[in-house]
Amino acid sequence: MMKTNLQIAWIAASLFLIPNINFAQAPNLGTAADFILFTTDGPVNMTSTNQLTGNVGTNNGTSTTFNNINGQLHDADGVTAQCAADLLIAYNQLNGTVPNFFPSSLLGNGDTLIAGVYSIAAATTLNLNLYLNAQGNANAVFIFQIAGPLSTNAGSQIKLINNAKACNVFWKVEGLVDMTTETSMKGTVIANNAAILIHTGCTLEGRALSTAGAITVDGILGYTPIGCGSPTLTGPTAPSLGTAACYAIFSTDGSVSNTGITTITGDVGSNNGSATGFNPLLVTGNIHPIPDGSTAQCAADLLVAYNYVNVLPYDIELMFPVLLGNSLVLTPHTYLIDAAAHLTDTLFLNAQGNANAVFVIQINGALTSSTYSQIVLTNNAQAKNVYWKIEGAVSINNYSLFCGTIICNNGALGALNTGVTLNGRSLTTTGAITTTAITAIASPIPGNCGTVGISSLDDENEAITIYPNPFSTSATIVLNDFSKSNKTELRMYNVLGKEMMNVVITKSSTTFDTSNLTSGVYFYQLTDNNKTIQSGKLIARQ
Repeated sequence: MMKTNLQIAWIAASLFLIPNINFAQAPNLGTAADFILFTTDGPVNMTSTNQLTGNVGTNNGTSTTFNNINGQLHDADGVTAQCAADLLIAYNQLNGTVPNFFPSSLLGNGDTLIAGVYSIAAATTLNLNLYLNAQGNANAVFIFQIAGPLSTNAGSQIKLINNAKACNVFWKVEGLVDMTTETSMKGTVIANNAAILIHTGCTLEGRALSTAGAITVDGILGYTPIGCGSPTLTGPTAPSLGTAACYAIFSTDGSVSNTGITTITGDVGSNNGSATGFNPLLVTGNIHPIPDGSTAQCAADLLVAYNYVNVLPYDIELMFPVLLGNSLVLTPHTYLIDAAAHLTDTLFLNAQGNANAVFVIQINGALTSSTYSQIVLTNNAQAKNVYWKIEGAVSINNYSLFCGTIICNNGALGALNTGVTLNGRSLTTTGAITTTAITAIASPIPGNCGTVGISSLDDENEAITIYPNPFSTSATIVLNDFSKSNKTELRMYNVLGKEMMNVVITKSSTTFDTSNLTSGVYFYQLTDNNKTIQSGKLIARQ
């Protein structure tokens, strides 16, 4: 009998030593999984610009003053009714889960917790860092049952380690949820019959949901988590460009002209107008100075592509066109902006790891940009999978970085201005195109585009490295193979082609003074024994 009791005790003790036992099971969120902010009963408010990915809504109230969100707004409709029902089911599942850990009401302070169900019978505070350790199990679930309000101290953070995922973390709170400034919260927070406040600078990777209570956010970054069965975003099917994919710059009906030193990878032309001002030595492609068979086919193919993207059903409407950019993050979808738009600062396109994901942005009006605006591709997003359908003129301001194929309908691409880098194509069905000292790369170029011209930007472009770029008061030239150097010189030109500097290179690394150069775009030419071996573009920011 004693031996049997010892065996039972040993087995029981051994169970506690098994690291990957997971006593918790994730609730079924249903349609609530699509929402970053939702309340069954109450308003959803915003007091400053927020960056939100996921739906926002209420089943009994209004979502007020929201700027652009990467999701849909729903107020008291069929979607919110279903969400309210699904949220109640998820709450009941979390509420009925049997706990196996009973920590104190002060969480964090560098502590580490393993997967399980944690019950706290009092108001709870998160302070400093709390580590959630999945112990290598990507399916490990963490549930916190808090029988009172939840607050966080400024700068407190939930940190996920050893394969822990935000989609497997759940907070069931019986009272007010108040996240103080600069909090980093992970997981789905469900407040029962209470409000949720998320303050300036907070980051929420998860969801903030309430069964009844107002939700207020103030300048936060919030996004629904990826994984745990969430759908992989692919975006719409990309349009077929046909031979229009061969062109970097093209107008079906209008002139195409350039001033300054412009570098193009791809064809240039018009089907009803002239193409002038482009240096053949700086165009890796064919310049079609007058309409020909290629431009006729391109015009036909461009119309097909436009008709496709024009009628493509949109998933998400961006409601504030003047706020395009401003660190907005978009994921693979079809977006509608039903007015003229202005790109300011930075727009992030996040492919969520899917290199084939497609982005389509439909703008029912003109498109303009601020100086130094930029589109940044993240998580495997590729410029070849980004398409802009624009009903009106396009003007991209100085030194901007623009990614994607622009398909402009009945509007001039009136200005691709000084220093613009276009990682894509600029195509219009009707209207003139003017470029001023830009770089345009129509990549990838299909194999059926015909013979391309030879550019000075050749395979030998690895002869030197110049850094930093952009530069301010100085820059450094590094010869990658100094042994091959004979009589090496670097010349720099402004956008009008005037030589501004000549540097003789006599060693493997040369730092030269650039304090006399004003802010702007400059072009360099590297020669060795009077033969051009490399050229490119540099930017000065003084």
